[in-house]
Amino acid sequence: MAMFREMRRKRQKLDEAACVEVLRGSTSGVLSLHGDDGYPYGVPLSHAYIDGRLVFHGAKTGHKLDAMWENPKASYTVIAQDAVVPEEFTTYYRSVIAFGRMRILEGDEKLAALRQLGDRFWPGHEEEREAEIAPRLDRMNVFVMEIDHLSGKQAKELVPPKQ
Repeated sequence: MAMFREMRRKRQKLDEAACVEVLRGSTSGVLSLHGDDGYPYGVPLSHAYIDGRLVFHGAKTGHKLDAMWENPKASYTVIAQDAVVPEEFTTYYRSVIAFGRMRILEGDEKLAALRQLGDRFWPGHEEEREAEIAPRLDRMNVFVMEIDHLSGKQAKELVPPKQ
């Protein structure tokens, strides 16, 4: 079996550029990890897609970090569009799942990623960003998903007609 499964409905598959566009344009998703006692653990998070990876921040302790230490493999799901169309008994959706390995950043790499995260959510406010980061830097983690594979799909109604 291949490391990542092929999509059955290939016509609805988003190419890599479209997947990246969804990740760049979205601000949140669900990080899924291997949790306690073999249960999946999914946690909603804000993210930034920077330099080909997903960047997050969070507490220094907790279920998410315990799961990451136990098994760094994870997936992150983003739903970019979800429009219910009742009269057609369907949903016009566009979503992406990123698969990769989680890693905690330290030192200069941590600070740089945190600044990038701040710029993603409040661009042009460097002074305010630095005032927020400084007293919290040692009390938070910044972690990234190094992406191994992207899988994106959209409703067949959103697929452009063949030329």
